[in-house]
Amino acid sequence: MEPTLIESKIYEIRGQRVMLDKDLADLYAVETKNLNKAVKRNPDRFPPDFMFQLTEEEFNHLRFHFGTSSWGGSRYMPYAFTEQGVAMLSGILRSPIAVQVNINIMRAFVKVRQYAFSSPINQAELLQLKEQIKLILSRQSEMDDDIESLNKDQETNDQLFEEIIKSIADINLRLQLKTTKLDRIRVKGYLKYESDK
Repeated sequence: MEPTLIESKIYEIRGQRVMLDKDLADLYAVETKNLNKAVKRNPDRFPPDFMFQLTEEEFNHLRFHFGTSSWGGSRYMPYAFTEQGVAMLSGILRSPIAVQVNINIMRAFVKVRQYAFSSPINQAELLQLKEQIKLILSRQSEMDDDIESLNKDQETNDQLFEEIIKSIADINLRLQLKTTKLDRIRVKGYLKYESDK
């Protein structure tokens, strides 16, 4: 198993380096649902600092930023396992493959950590990147608000349009009633007599 393949599956979410359940399941050669079932059978081994479920916003950001679209029509938000959570997985997935994969994953986490410490990025660049990300997220939020506002305006316009159509139909009906000649009922056989003077 290529170490670079494993390293490419390590993401930073909530300030922690994590691997996602689907990627781990692929590496361990098990189905994601079976991996998650094994974890759920051992909840005391996976406190929140070992494993957490991504929010929809985090998941969408991950898909957008890293192009992780292989989840397709996932019906749940994926679980993220920290380095400690991955180590704990080896205790519940007892197979020769799981042991070897776990060793390789631990090596990958160490390599990523070493790279992060030796990276030439300085604090000022990091702060600048964080500010840019905040600005992008802020603009995205503003755009979401604008879209929501446009949708509300469209609903209001649709309601006004319906009211105008109803008013026009009402006016048209009234005009038709005023211009239509009403046939009077004539009673035959009634004669008008003049009185003698």
